[in-house]
Amino acid sequence: MPPIDRILETAIYCDDLDKAETFYTGLFGFPVMLSNERIRALDVNAASVLLLFQRGATTHSIRLPEGLIPSHDSTGPAHFAFGIAADQYHAWKAMLLQRGIAIESEVQWSAGGRSLYFRDPDGHSVELATPGLWRTW
Repeated sequence: MPPIDRILETAIYCDDLDKAETFYTGLFGFPVMLSNERIRALDVNAASVLLLFQRGATTHSIRLPEGLIPSHDSTGPAHFAFGIAADQYHAWKAMLLQRGIAIESEVQWSAGGRSLYFRDPDGHSVELATPGLWRTW
């Protein structure tokens, strides 16, 4: 079987793209690579891409000069996690609290990792996880 290198993109669907972009660029400093009324593509540490889609704007395929992008969409809150260094856990927790972002949960995993969970403006569950959560992280 040919190998897969990594998950390249994570997509979430947002009610207000400007608000979502402000949240993710302001909190994480992710540079914006693409911005229009349908999508915002954010560079996550030159390793992956966080795609913010306008909710409902992707229910039909779109033809670009490069080819066809098939339709997709999602409803309800999604979940995804960003990996953080173990020695940065408390700094992230302090920054979230300083910015008035409620921490929904903290988990100490049996393998040694720790996780902070909070919600973005669209109610998506965002996790910050230290190594030890998974065998691969």
